[in-house]
Amino acid sequence: MLKKIIKEGKQKIWLRNRESLRSKHELRYLFWECTLNCNFHCIHCGSSAGDRFEKDTVSTQEIKAAFKDVATNMDANRVMLAITGGEPLLRKDLFDVVTYATSLGFHWGMVTNGFLVTKEIVAKCIKASLSSVDVSIDGIGKIHDDFRNTKGAYERAMNAVKFFADTGKVPMLRISTTINKNNINELGRMYEVFSKSGAKYWRPIIVDPIGRALENKDICLSRAQITKLLNFVKEKRDSKSKLDTSLGCAHFFGDYEDEVRQGFFYCATGINIASILHNGDIYVCPNVPRRKEFVYGNIKKDSLSKIWNEKFDFFRQKERTSNEKCLNCKHWEECLGGSFHSWNMSTMEQKMCLMP
Repeated sequence: MLKKIIKEGKQKIWLRNRESLRSKHELRYLFWECTLNCNFHCIHCGSSAGDRFEKDTVSTQEIKAAFKDVATNMDANRVMLAITGGEPLLRKDLFDVVTYATSLGFHWGMVTNGFLVTKEIVAKCIKASLSSVDVSIDGIGKIHDDFRNTKGAYERAMNAVKFFADTGKVPMLRISTTINKNNINELGRMYEVFSKSGAKYWRPIIVDPIGRALENKDICLSRAQITKLLNFVKEKRDSKSKLDTSLGCAHFFGDYEDEVRQGFFYCATGINIASILHNGDIYVCPNVPRRKEFVYGNIKKDSLSKIWNEKFDFFRQKERTSNEKCLNCKHWEECLGGSFHSWNMSTMEQKMCLMP
């Protein structure tokens, strides 16, 4: 009973803080989708990345100018740059750009499949003041290789974790795992293997019905399987875990809130989160399916800092993701319609509602 009272108190404080965040809408997390090229062709990829030629990809000078604009008009020390793709390491000017960004005051991290990571690459990351790295590993051995459509992907990813861990110089070294029907029964095994990998953190993420997962719906979890995942993570967080395990930020989990990750659900896209897409488009969270009305400009011709302050109004509305069912739900104030990237804009419904 005491635990429940404390949790309810914490949530009330959080809800007040959340409305303050919405009101101030300060940029805190800036994604740079530096390329859509990828050496993998994963069956779930939200960006549908792969082997492609992008003639309209932003140049080195264009992205540097955008970061300079943000640093000039905002506090760069309070903005985290999240480098995504595709596979970031395929971009030849990556270390030139992030070194420049850190000179402006930004912190940066990246998500990588690990296949191209060598000791030399790790040394370049450290020299460029890498703050965090997520290595994507979606199962043990063949399960991961099949999911990523690449033979040998698992071994190379585990080697990447080891290379980063051996330096002892990466503040956050994390394994990110897309939980799907192919690995949901391997949670315990993954936990044991990953806890010995050198990584200190593990982030299981529920596969979302976006990108290529829409073409491979058989990998999506059932409600019972999601509950199994939630119970597993809760157990690890309640115990003296060998591996700091926390679910990804997406989706509202009702009674599991503050028990399967630190804090309570908050979809910050357009409120504290923006992204620069591979072609320079100024967008919200890159997981949000691409829609023209959510592109607010392009860094090749527009000031990102000005766009951030003058646009994105729709995303700062409390009822941006709502319908009659949501508004009448007892969890409305805590959920606000759930994650934007899984909201169906055509039917105005949440595709990942986990409430009864």
